[in-house]
Amino acid sequence: MSSDTSRMSDTKTHTAALSVHGLGKRFRDRVAFEDVSFEIGWGEVFGFLGPNGAGKTTTVRTLGTLVAPTSGSATVAGVPLTPENGVEIRRRIAVLPESPGLYLRLSVVENLECFADLYETPAASARIDAALRAVGLGDRAHDVCGALSKGLRQRVALARALLSDPQVLFLDEPTAGLDPAATHDVHELIEQLRQLGVTIFLTTHRLEEAERLCDRVAILNTTLRTIGRPDELRDRLFAKALTVRTRAPLADPHRVFADLPAVDGWHQDGTGTYVLAVSDLTVAAPGVTRALVAAGADVLAIRESRHSLEDVYLELIGSDSALKPR
Repeated sequence: MSSDTSRMSDTKTHTAALSVHGLGKRFRDRVAFEDVSFEIGWGEVFGFLGPNGAGKTTTVRTLGTLVAPTSGSATVAGVPLTPENGVEIRRRIAVLPESPGLYLRLSVVENLECFADLYETPAASARIDAALRAVGLGDRAHDVCGALSKGLRQRVALARALLSDPQVLFLDEPTAGLDPAATHDVHELIEQLRQLGVTIFLTTHRLEEAERLCDRVAILNTTLRTIGRPDELRDRLFAKALTVRTRAPLADPHRVFADLPAVDGWHQDGTGTYVLAVSDLTVAAPGVTRALVAAGADVLAIRESRHSLEDVYLELIGSDSALKPR
């Protein structure tokens, strides 16, 4: 192992991939974001969610050394975020903005050669070949970018981002405007990068995308509203519940559901459908099943009521909206 590799391994052992403490950015009197703090582990896919104007893209630009913060501190890929460290940070990261910014009159490989020269990429030819293979464009290297679909151009942009072999990859709305097939392709590429150990900072408006891809998510609305794994956020904001469906309405649902272990309450939600608030699903579900059978009910389904990440998002962002003066 080389001394450089040894130092990098030691850095990953003792630091987070991203460490942010009280970070903020103001543009004169306008606050883009403020008092943002979080840490991201090496190899983690971290989702950054929020409405338009919440400060997501400005946060990416700040951590990517494109704009300077006005408060707080951060460490990016093991390097303190300071003006004198900008070059070193940019050697270790890559940023893919929402607009790919390719030269449409050049071929795929010509675009990558241009950027490899700009980045002073060592062993550029080998890196270009590896990046094209990683995004599945080995057979489209000589196609003109302007003739490619938006989804394929996004793949080219991802290949460009991979040229520097980044330790941390910032993806700002990478599937914005893509059709379902192209979105699926980008998701597969992100999964492949995760397996390669790349740390990914993903901003997105697609909540199902974040739920599928991200180890943890943060919800930003100028300030950080919450952070955690999607299942943690659901448990934090919503009570556990069971949904019961029967072929016909129960004659006396109170008698069936009252005093059952771990059942805290219930309400009817349509014909033959009941939602039970429970404290422990593993205790409540067997007891509810036995009570329904004893009551002679024809049970169609008993399932956990699972709130989505969208529910969490709307609960938090909706509460922010309700607090704003009208």
